[in-house]
Amino acid sequence: MGFFNKLKEAAVKEAKKKIMEELGLGDEKDDDTKPTMTTEEFENTKPDELRKDIRMISGCQDCQTSADVSNVSSFQLPDPAGRAGGACTSTLLNILYADEHVPDDDLSFTEVLEQMRVKLRRGGYSQIPQLSSMNPIDVSTKFDLVPDTATGTKRAVMIGINYVGDSPGELSGCWNDVLNMKKYIQDVHGFEEENIVILMDDGNHTEPTKANIIDAYKTIIGQAEENDA
Repeated sequence: MGFFNKLKEAAVKEAKKKIMEELGLGDEKDDDTKPTMTTEEFENTKPDELRKDIRMISGCQDCQTSADVSNVSSFQLPDPAGRAGGACTSTLLNILYADEHVPDDDLSFTEVLEQMRVKLRRGGYSQIPQLSSMNPIDVSTKFDLVPDTATGTKRAVMIGINYVGDSPGELSGCWNDVLNMKKYIQDVHGFEEENIVILMDDGNHTEPTKANIIDAYKTIIGQAEENDA
């Protein structure tokens, strides 16, 4: 998730710089004397580019590595292409889609994150899932990957990188994560096959290079209309 964190940080930094200049507060400085802006001031003045409804659940800090689960059946998940899976994704799906069933009771954003943290900690994994959002949200409301207001076309870019041949950093579960998550969003949220773009380093899909990832996001953004997701 480091790539997406850096994109968000860069966008926020550039927006804050622009706002400070427009307010006549000068260029940002790195010392303690630089002008400051409250969260409320930033939210009221930030540009339209930062008002999109973008949310991210990240399972690792940039300094950490991803962790494989050697057997996803222990998370009550299907096994589409091997036995491994990512610890964070497997845990999330265990909460939202164990045995291919959604929970009987709605869970809030806070409850999902808390349950993920407990399950990962008990499993001996170091990830501490975090929720980031471009806009303030009420974390006590129902967790949902697709908001109720998204009544139009649902589109997804799904990326699985096992870093094939990159010893000792090669992973085993990222392709399975994509396939398991794809089944979830199709079965539960109604995503159509033709609106799902998959990038994986498995030799069968488009390679997940930086250029291809950016192009994929630009494409679905360009296709998006009001009320799409």
